[in-house]
Amino acid sequence: MAGNKQVVSPLPGVFYRKPSPEEEEFVTEGQKVKPGDVIGIVEVMKSFTEIKSEVEGIVSKFTVESEEVIDVGQVIAEIE
Repeated sequence: MAGNKQVVSPLPGVFYRKPSPEEEEFVTEGQKVKPGDVIGIVEVMKSFTEIKSEVEGIVSKFTVESEEVIDVGQVIAEIE
């Protein structure tokens, strides 16, 4: 859809939508986000990097599953 902003991974690793298995997801589809909101984390060799929204909008969809291996530049989510 035109106007959607893509959130891409700045590094390769394993993507997680939750800070830990026992906690809630950072955000869910349909939820509003603003710049700086964490939408997930990427783990590389036991080091975790927060993936933050750079725009304000609504998360329309995640394009990767939690615990999926992702590459640098891969689209993680779309925000409209």
